[in-house]
Amino acid sequence: MISTQPIIYCINSDCDRPINTIGDVSRQAASRLRLCANCQTPLIYRYLWASGSLAAKIPPGTKVADRYEVITHQVWLDTQPGLPPDAPEELPKVVIPYLKLYQEHWHIPQAYGFAHSSTEDANASAILLLENVPIDATGNLYPTIADAWQQATAIRQVYWLWQILQLWQPLLELGVAQSLLLPDNLRVQGWCVRLLELHETQTTQKLSLQDLGQSWQPWVASAKTQELKNIVEQMCSTEVELETIATQLNALLLLSAAQLPLSLKVAGATDTGPELTQNEDTCYPLASSEDDLLLNHLAIVCDGIGGHQGGEVASQLAVQSLKLQVRALLAEVEEQTELLSPKLLQEQLEASLRVVNNVICSRNDEQKRQGRERMATTLVMAVQIPQRIETTSGWQSKNAHELYLASVGDSRAYWITRDYCQLLTVDDVVATREVRYTRSLYRKALTRPDATALTQALGTKDAEFLRLVIKRLILEEDGVLLLCSDGLSDNNWVEQSWQDYAIPVLTGHLSVEDAVRDWINLANQKNGHDNTSVVLTLCRVSPADLVLATPPQLPVEILKVEEPQEEQLAIEHIQEEQLEIEQTQAEQDYLTESSQALLDLDLTEEPTPTPTPVKKPSRGKPLLLLGGLLILLLGGTSLGLFAWWQLNPQTFQQMCRQLPQRVQRFCPRG
Repeated sequence: MISTQPIIYCINSDCDRPINTIGDVSRQAASRLRLCANCQTPLIYRYLWASGSLAAKIPPGTKVADRYEVITHQVWLDTQPGLPPDAPEELPKVVIPYLKLYQEHWHIPQAYGFAHSSTEDANASAILLLENVPIDATGNLYPTIADAWQQATAIRQVYWLWQILQLWQPLLELGVAQSLLLPDNLRVQGWCVRLLELHETQTTQKLSLQDLGQSWQPWVASAKTQELKNIVEQMCSTEVELETIATQLNALLLLSAAQLPLSLKVAGATDTGPELTQNEDTCYPLASSEDDLLLNHLAIVCDGIGGHQGGEVASQLAVQSLKLQVRALLAEVEEQTELLSPKLLQEQLEASLRVVNNVICSRNDEQKRQGRERMATTLVMAVQIPQRIETTSGWQSKNAHELYLASVGDSRAYWITRDYCQLLTVDDVVATREVRYTRSLYRKALTRPDATALTQALGTKDAEFLRLVIKRLILEEDGVLLLCSDGLSDNNWVEQSWQDYAIPVLTGHLSVEDAVRDWINLANQKNGHDNTSVVLTLCRVSPADLVLATPPQLPVEILKVEEPQEEQLAIEHIQEEQLEIEQTQAEQDYLTESSQALLDLDLTEEPTPTPTPVKKPSRGKPLLLLGGLLILLLGGTSLGLFAWWQLNPQTFQQMCRQLPQRVQRFCPRG
């Protein structure tokens, strides 16, 4: 049926006049929060992609199933977003790859529901509707890679292809790798490659990396780096391993990123909230944080579970333990002479999280906590790894712009630019578990009474049962990284407020610290039933926005990659000498500070073993041993340490010899 006056319904079930006209959906209108004319509840404009040839035949202006307004070719607007979409009890085969790839939500759309066109036979196939698609707030598709290629920077061109390469194997295994070979199917939202839909590969086709390389040829003909052309030529002309191409692309990506300047400014705060008397949240950094070795490289938000002397203890244990381990990791990265692969760094961060989990789990066992009495914590963490890399000009950069993200539970991370707000994490809740197990579509799973119940948190069970996902983001555009507990993210308040709080930070009209406080105040007004923690990281790669001099007390805040001039070299030489003195002093104080912090964790009397073996790195020093052995050395009693030394002296000494020199001197000899 042809709609005469497009309308959209308010999602507030108590609203007695929920009908609103869709009105102007221009970019200017989309930049403002659109409210219900009756109850002032924010209206949700959820644009969907209608997949398949049947949907392609339905003209704009049509209203399908008395619910979906056809905006443009295959772009539909759900005018009743408060209602769950139709979904069959037995899910068709076509949606299974979407469900299995739910964790790849940065790039892959999600199955929303099905709709029948009233203009067709009722027995005809239903139209699959997809959400989380590359459509902006005004209902327009983001550009294809081909359309955006010429205007993209050299690093962004490499970054797009690197993302596609990471998707190749997962999509190949599910029989939908054809999706990566169709130019019109590949869209870009800033740095991020996003697919319109998944296309099944014909059974007669056997796709290879050569096919992928051939699909890149039209783009790389005008690539801004010759190295990228060489890599793609290698893919097309020889049978090369995926890992080989991935290694080369990663090296080129980090080399390109390292030639950009980088400025990081981090601030965080936590608040009990107006309706509670205790705060189970913990975050890093806080206003009182003075750890310059970690500042601007680490951001953590933890939301404790388990009540007083439970949740708050768990969240504090997690933050303190992670600070020690990340500090050790950064120290090891500083000593490396070769690039560490993303896989290796992800493994080390995953191992650190498993150690933290077992520290909390051990405390639960020590206190004989069972069931719901066991304390635990959610976690969202961002670690900026400053790998050193030699640029094409021969000057060594101190930062390759890598940011690693980890989350457990329902605390979240968002990447925000002047144009969009992107959720980076996936909540570990019942609704997403049902999707991953291919038992339900997400929107249908949300109707369950237990939809938002956590399925995992740090400390509830042994680390071998944790399902951890570590993602990497390359910082190649100005943006704000927001980490927050559900005290802010509940009821979609980040999505509804980001333009008011993040954009002023990016434009220089609001400090990072003030934005943190303002966002916490908003959470207290809208979600005052919970504690709230917010950590913001302002990331700038624009040279015009950088400060020329770095304050001595913050030696890592401004990182510039430029060819030094003679006068500048003299200034930098003085600064480097001063920095070297400060770093030497910091290293001398390292063990003392770490020892005190580990003692503050109040670990168990006996050393707590990690039950699952962690794969050792292929090169470099064993990073996990540094954090794990420090806990054993400093957190255990003299009796436990002495017993281990006496019972297995060879293993003990062997492990000690693999530690840095400054740590070895604390190991017993003989």
